[in-house]
Amino acid sequence: MPARPYIFITHEYFPRRGGIATFVEEMAFAVSALGHAVEVWAQRAPAGTPEKPLPFKLRRMPLAGSHDFACLIRLGLQLIKHRRYLRDATVYLVEPGPMLTLMWLQFLHAFRPKHVLLTFHGSEILKFHRNPLIRPLARRLIRHASQISTLTHYTQRLLVEHFPEARNKVIITPGALRREVALTIPPPRKATPRLVVLTVGRLHPRKGQHATLAALVALPAELRAQTEYWLVGTASKGDYEAQLSRSAAKADLHVRFLGDVPDEKLGEIYAQADIFALTSMPYRNSVEGFGLVYLEAAAHGLPVVGHDIGGVGEAVMDGKTGLLVDPENPAGLTDAFARLIKEPQLRRQLGEAGRVWARRQTWIGSAALLFPASPSS
Repeated sequence: MPARPYIFITHEYFPRRGGIATFVEEMAFAVSALGHAVEVWAQRAPAGTPEKPLPFKLRRMPLAGSHDFACLIRLGLQLIKHRRYLRDATVYLVEPGPMLTLMWLQFLHAFRPKHVLLTFHGSEILKFHRNPLIRPLARRLIRHASQISTLTHYTQRLLVEHFPEARNKVIITPGALRREVALTIPPPRKATPRLVVLTVGRLHPRKGQHATLAALVALPAELRAQTEYWLVGTASKGDYEAQLSRSAAKADLHVRFLGDVPDEKLGEIYAQADIFALTSMPYRNSVEGFGLVYLEAAAHGLPVVGHDIGGVGEAVMDGKTGLLVDPENPAGLTDAFARLIKEPQLRRQLGEAGRVWARRQTWIGSAALLFPASPSS
């Protein structure tokens, strides 16, 4: 056991949602189950937000959890305030916000945690490397880290390519299903008037909802008439959602924007869908490092259509649990949808394989790779 608990520091934790927030919570539960003392230091929650029952200590910090400079300063002040407690601790930086803060604090000899663990998800690697001011700070932090993890081989390669200092420190801690999904029997399929193609994810150009919509609109008229497109999620900024709405209004296709559906209600939505689509796209410095939602859709027996980009190929088995298409091939994407719409047997085959595939990894197994089990566990 370390001298102090393992301290997870994050800007993305419940009630915030998304892949990183899920990763933080699930890893904290898993590390606790391995017999370790765990503390999660997270952003403040909106007033009145009920906290979940937890097997670990949760410390809410007085910061919003953005990556802007003011928020990083507030986090830095919190870490300096508790520097004596943290000095002999194992500090786990699970996402880029806290990494940026520690990059600056690492020059203060009064504050330098003895052990630092890092997890990289994908996009931050490119952002750190392309910023000439941040790049040397990231190299220094990586050199100081005791160990580093990524969720996929793709992200591991990306990290080592841009930061060779990480080469002998990186292990892969694969993503897995949320506990609620893994422990729940999916509800039975509910019949709908038309075949439903479903996307779950924040409305953002990198998630590629526009590509899915365009591919469905390009279907032959007889297939389009028997299909509708449902989108779960909202936009955090920009006018992407408005652009999608305008495109949907012009389309000869039934489109439904379902907004922000709570996690506990998502099972009901999956149960009405026939195909899951998340066609992630190249977008600026942003990449799809993995995509936990692909596993969630597969666990509900849905065949997946996606773009063969980033780490998606490690979440979806092309030809076995879904169909992956080159993002530069829009006609191929339309063909993939047409094939699944016309072949119900193929949908069932991919969906059943997906149920098994989605459960091949567990968070306990991933946590054990980065945090050896306590002798008392």
